[in-house]
Amino acid sequence: MPDEITVSIEGGESLSLPKGVSVAEALGPAAECAVAAFVDSAAVDLSHRLDRDCSVQAFTSGGPEAVEVIRHSTAHLMAQAVKRLFPKARVTIGPVIEDGFYYDFDYDEGFSSGDLESIGAEMERIVTEDLVVVREDMPKAEAVALFESLGEDYKVKIIRSLEEETVSLYRQGEFVDLCRGPHVPSTGRLGVFKLTHVAGAYWRGDENNPMLQRIYGTAFAGRKELDEHLERLEEARRRDHRKLGRELGLFSFHGEAPATPFFLPDGAVLYNLLVDYVRGLYARYGYREVITPQILDVGLWQRSGHYQNYQENMYFTEVDGRAFAVKPMNCPAHCLMYSETIRSYRDLPLRFADFGRLHRYERSGVVGGLTRVRSFCQDDAHIFCSGDQLQDELGAVVDMVTSALAVFGFESVEVQLSTRPAKAIGDAAVWEKAQGALREVLDGRRLDYSVNHGDGAFYGPKIDFSVLDAMRRRWQLSTVQLDFSMPGRFGLSYVDSSGEEQEPVMIHRAILGSIERFIAILLEHTGGALPLWLAPWQVVVATVSDGQSDYARGVARQLSDGGVRARADLRNEKLGFKIREAQKLKIPVVAVVGEREMKEGTVAPRLRGGEQLEAMSADGLGEWVADASVSGYGGAS
Repeated sequence: MPDEITVSIEGGESLSLPKGVSVAEALGPAAECAVAAFVDSAAVDLSHRLDRDCSVQAFTSGGPEAVEVIRHSTAHLMAQAVKRLFPKARVTIGPVIEDGFYYDFDYDEGFSSGDLESIGAEMERIVTEDLVVVREDMPKAEAVALFESLGEDYKVKIIRSLEEETVSLYRQGEFVDLCRGPHVPSTGRLGVFKLTHVAGAYWRGDENNPMLQRIYGTAFAGRKELDEHLERLEEARRRDHRKLGRELGLFSFHGEAPATPFFLPDGAVLYNLLVDYVRGLYARYGYREVITPQILDVGLWQRSGHYQNYQENMYFTEVDGRAFAVKPMNCPAHCLMYSETIRSYRDLPLRFADFGRLHRYERSGVVGGLTRVRSFCQDDAHIFCSGDQLQDELGAVVDMVTSALAVFGFESVEVQLSTRPAKAIGDAAVWEKAQGALREVLDGRRLDYSVNHGDGAFYGPKIDFSVLDAMRRRWQLSTVQLDFSMPGRFGLSYVDSSGEEQEPVMIHRAILGSIERFIAILLEHTGGALPLWLAPWQVVVATVSDGQSDYARGVARQLSDGGVRARADLRNEKLGFKIREAQKLKIPVVAVVGEREMKEGTVAPRLRGGEQLEAMSADGLGEWVADASVSGYGGAS
């Protein structure tokens, strides 16, 4: 029949239905458990009308697509509640983000935590009203007129910036918003949500634009999932590296140096231990460490391409009438060092490692703790090699990365191959060659990886390694970037076995990445209970009374002489107080000394987790610490 269409339901049979039937009608009873659907490959509302043969796949309540629709719809729910309670607030944008959503409002008076409670209560009322959510397609000019009449000038700006001549709106009750959809059929399908906090945000992320009020929230299909998420958020607050950094006396920040950390003595110990670990890898994998200047002529950065592609993130100064830039990266300086002499194929591969301090301008709205700072150090290195050495060098870097991440207890590692971005330098054919080389090394090691299209560096494709921490959050750490462009820009060459000049291939790589950022990740991963080999203080020798002070000093000195980071706690406090203080500072071992231990020449070690070890000599404890440290991440828990 001409008025009928064939609709294939995923997991079911093909149906002959009247043309113009809604997705919900096509799904039948299954629509009760759905919030939206795919029609062929397009995401649509359940009210969408079908006018041709197609396949329909429901977004069931537990699936990731459904959760995204629920969160987007809950963002609209929140905006409606805000407009009811604060009519002067103007609505801007409200996207779904990982684990939740946010909405930005222009509201001069700002929102308080008490306002969040009121907004949440109003959202609950709108849910009980079970307002039907209706999509409406409207000519652009009419949409502009509508939002002008509502005083929503930000929406007017958004609509005018769109290329489409027709835009889609969603209405629920008195509230209307610009949106592509899809959305839940009615507000009664929502209700499992939580508003979490308020923050400031610039319109369009530009600090020259007005400061907006951003309300964050999250939503799920079920109460259990929400409760689990809120518990994870609470655990994340307990593990926040900024909080731990203060409590453990590791680092601080001061207004005199915005977004630039000060590492206190204990933090400097941790910092240097990480650097020392990487230096151990360098010795094993054949790297030579170099030191390069902090400030270099702007001409160098123009030559490298950073000035044209990265200058908004750089710091500049002028000396003796010459323009200089503070280095954001080490690679151009390493190219200069390579070019100092004629290189032979026998000199390759050449591996330069550099712990030089880098400076990058980050907007004040995106910096936070150690995860994004303006001054930092990377375990940075650059490899110059011939084409026939490329696979071996890439393979060695991948091996180096995977072994290092295992040492720090990161069990789940995700690998991504990032390809040519829109803002790239170099010939497309060269990019294809570089991307093929990276694929070959990943395939050769049988590593599972995904392709992140368009996310490569401007000078070449890269492999990124991401890890899951103890709270199942993903962090990008290690990177391997292949560069067929910069050697040519610097005129780098080597003489091959036939006496001909050839251009070397350049590999950029970092294992831990920024040391500052890695410390933040490690602190949150461990909750501040760093592994024994990384703890700034491994042992505190705690006295029971003043009578053991000299003995405790001797034990601490003996441990220190043996390479253990140890100190004595001789305060006139009860032993229980000293142990609790050591636990707060996450000290792995408290070596208790009382009259008995002093007479027997021993200590009574107590581990951070509460386990008591048998009494042993100071030398015995030193050996135990050394053995436990060698065992890697576990150490004394």
